[in-house]
Amino acid sequence: MNPTSLTFGVYPLGAVGTPSGLAKGPIDDFDKIQLALKDLQGDAKRVIPRMYIVYTKEWESEMLSNIAFFRDDSLLGDLCIVLGDWTKKQGSDIELDHWLNFIKKVINDFGSHLGSLQITNEPNLPFMEGSNPHIIQALVEGVVVAKKQAQKLKLPINIGFGSVPSGDASVPYFWENLTKEGNDKFVKYVDFIGHNFYVDVFGEQTLALQEVPSVVEHTLRSLREVDLVKAGIPNSVPIRITENGWSTGKKSISDLDRSYEHQSKVLETVIRTVYSLRSELNISHFELFGLRDANSSIDDLFHQFGVMRDDYSPKPAYYTFKRLIRELG
Repeated sequence: MNPTSLTFGVYPLGAVGTPSGLAKGPIDDFDKIQLALKDLQGDAKRVIPRMYIVYTKEWESEMLSNIAFFRDDSLLGDLCIVLGDWTKKQGSDIELDHWLNFIKKVINDFGSHLGSLQITNEPNLPFMEGSNPHIIQALVEGVVVAKKQAQKLKLPINIGFGSVPSGDASVPYFWENLTKEGNDKFVKYVDFIGHNFYVDVFGEQTLALQEVPSVVEHTLRSLREVDLVKAGIPNSVPIRITENGWSTGKKSISDLDRSYEHQSKVLETVIRTVYSLRSELNISHFELFGLRDANSSIDDLFHQFGVMRDDYSPKPAYYTFKRLIRELG
C-alpha cells in the first residue's frame, strides 16, 4: 500500500560516523533532546528517533548497555545495527553465529520497544560495512533471523536493511550478488529498504538549488527502478529515507562557506521532492541526519550536519523541518 503521508524521524545524538572514526563534540544533553523531539512532533503521532549501535563480538556487552540506555530515555523506535568496526580491516573476523545470536538477543531483550530494526546501515559502501567480504551473507542471514525471531515472539517489528546509491563509490555488483545470496527466501522477510543519500554535500562541485529536485528524483528512481529490480524486491516493499541532510561549515577543498540559510532551503527542497514521489515510488519515511551538530566550532562537514548547533540552539533549518513535519507528516 502506498503511503499517503511521510513518517518523519531524526537522529538525535551528536556523534557522527566518518570513514576514519567518530566526529564528536560536547556531550549529549538528553533533557534538551527530549524537548526538541516534543517540539518537532507537535500534534503528530510521533517523530521517530533513529538510533545506531555498532556490532563487534568484543563490543556486545557495551552495545546492549547502550540500547538499554536508549530505551530508558525513550529513544528506541528505529534501531540500526551497523556491522563491524569499519575503521579496522576486520574482514573475516566477524563470526556469523555470534552475529546472528546478537540479533536474536536484541529482539528478545528490547523487541517490545522497537518499531523497526535495520540490519546493516551502508553495506554497499566499500570503506564502511562494504569492506567486509562476508557482508552480503551477514545481511541476508541477519534479516531472516531477525524476522523469524520477531515472528516467534509475536512482535510487530519491521525488519529491513540499509543501502547507499549505486555508482563509482559503491560496491560493484552488490544488488546482483544480493540476489544470488538471498533469493526468494530472503525477500519475503524484508519489510523495508533503508536508503542513505546526501545531495550537494560531499562532492566539490556545488549544485544550484534548482538542480536539487532532479538529483533527488534520479537517486530514488535508480534505487526503485534499477537496483531493487536486480535484487528481486517488489514495489510493495517500501523505501525509507534513513539518512539525509545538508551540513553547514566549509567544503574541505574549495573552502566554500555553507550557510545556515541555504541548509534550510536545501532541506525543504529535498523533503518536498521526496513527498511528491512518495506514492509512485512507495516511500514511507524521511529520517533526518541529524538533530544537532557534533561540534559547531569545527567547520569540517561531518561536524555540522545538525539543524541545531551543539548547544541545541536552532538553526533556520530546525524551524523548516518542524513546519514540514506538521504539513506533510
